[in-house]
Amino acid sequence: MSLSQGSHAIVVHGGAGGKPEYKDGCERAAQRAVEELGISGDALEAAIAAVTVLEDDGRFNAGRGSVLCLDGETVEMDASVMDTRGRLGAVACVRGIENPVLLARAVADTPHWFLAGDGADRFAAAIRHPLWNTISEHQREQHRQVREALAGTAPAMPGVDNQAFLRFWNYRSAPDLPPGAACDTVGAVVRAPDGHFGVAASTGGSAPSLLGRVGDTPIVGSGFYAGPAGAVAATGIGEYIVRHLLAHRVYTWIEDGMPLEQALRRGIELFDKDVDVGLIAVSRTEAGAFSNRDMPRARIGN
Repeated sequence: MSLSQGSHAIVVHGGAGGKPEYKDGCERAAQRAVEELGISGDALEAAIAAVTVLEDDGRFNAGRGSVLCLDGETVEMDASVMDTRGRLGAVACVRGIENPVLLARAVADTPHWFLAGDGADRFAAAIRHPLWNTISEHQREQHRQVREALAGTAPAMPGVDNQAFLRFWNYRSAPDLPPGAACDTVGAVVRAPDGHFGVAASTGGSAPSLLGRVGDTPIVGSGFYAGPAGAVAATGIGEYIVRHLLAHRVYTWIEDGMPLEQALRRGIELFDKDVDVGLIAVSRTEAGAFSNRDMPRARIGN
């Protein structure tokens, strides 16, 4: 399919606080989205294609690179998809599956928009969604860093006493932490040549966190939003992002005519400087990204 029908734009991010050298992964993801646009012309499928590349990369906190929970064994993942054709799907706290963003896409075809926990895992089994249970050395090293952070005096999560994770411990195993962080997401937004918009996001959760923690990634209007005026995806500490319904708030500013860059900057300015947060967005005429931390990213088109 030709992409000459209209202008297209793709923006991909690898998480607020992510390493700049991971930009190559974002560039590959963006290029994969271009390829999908050439095949289907579908904004949502292109966004999903980009996110699956990031989930498979192993360096990002999503899919195969998802952070280990505090017990050092459990991995809980969230993902979401939305477009301007009416498709909306999300999953939360899913375990042992490959490419959660594809499971979120499958949920969009059910009578529901959001499945969580055991029900989402059973749904994955029912549709024979591929499994993934391998824990990499990269994930184990990330977990060791979280343990060290909890042993320090500085909050491992801004505004939260490190000892709170011990007080409210809800894992099956006994606490095994020193006495005394990862919070990024991956995402993609796409404007297709036909003028439709799509957004997809995926995360391995936050570290440190209690079992069953859900952040902004699968919450419509908080971590993601798509409408006739554009698409927005957020990354950062979900506990803060959801309080502002960040993605939808930025979308409404864009819809009201605010320049995209100004809307992104205004969204970031809602947060204290010690809170990691980033945004990507596409509108009818613009595409961009902004964050208050290093955030690997890639953009194709305007």
